[in-house]
Amino acid sequence: MTIYDLKPAFQNLLRPLCNSLAKAGVTANQVTIAAAVMSVAVGLLFALFPTTQWAALLIPVALFIRMALNAIDGMLAREHDMRSDLGGLLNELGDVISDVALYLPFALVPGFSRVLVVTVVVLAMLTEMAGVVAVQIGASRRYDGPMGKSDRAFVFALLALLLGIGLSPEWWWADAGLILVAALAVLTVFNRSTRALRELAAGVGEEGRKS
Repeated sequence: MTIYDLKPAFQNLLRPLCNSLAKAGVTANQVTIAAAVMSVAVGLLFALFPTTQWAALLIPVALFIRMALNAIDGMLAREHDMRSDLGGLLNELGDVISDVALYLPFALVPGFSRVLVVTVVVLAMLTEMAGVVAVQIGASRRYDGPMGKSDRAFVFALLALLLGIGLSPEWWWADAGLILVAALAVLTVFNRSTRALRELAAGVGEEGRKS
C-alpha cells in the first residue's frame, strides 16, 4: 500500500479542471513542464532562504500543486489523446528534476544531516530509474512501493510543515524521518526490480500504471 493507491479518487476530483484545460487548448506536455518549472522555482527560494518559515511552508504547497499537475497531465494524455514519446520523456525527467529541486535544499537547513538529505535524493533517483529500467528490459513501468513519488512527497511536506510552524530540527524527527525514507527507498528499488523480473519470468504483459 502506498499513497499512490489514492490517485484514482484524486483524479476524479481533478477531472472537471482537466476537461476545462483540454477545452482551453492546454496540452499535457505544457502541464508537465509547468510542474517542473514551479518545483525548481520553489526549491530555489527554499535554498536561498533555508532558515525562514515562509520558505519552508512553500514546500508542502508546491508538493500538493505538483501532485495535482502530475495527475492532470496523465489524464490529459490518456483521456484527451495527448500521448506522445516526448510526453513520456518529459514526465520521467520532470519527476527527477522536481525531486532534486524540492528536496536537496533541505541539506542547507541547520539541523538536517546533509549526508542523509543527499542520500535520500540519490535513492529517490534510483527508485525512479528502477521503474523506468523495467520498461527497457520488456516489463511494464513499475510503480511499486513502499516509498514512491507520492510517499516521498508526503514525508518531505510533513518535514517542511514542521519547519514552517517554527519547530527546530531534532534528530528524532528530522534525521529519523530521512533514515526511514532512505530505508524504504532501498526496499522500493528492490521491489520494483524483482517484480519486473518476476513479470518477465511469468511472461505476463502486465499493464503499467502511469505515475
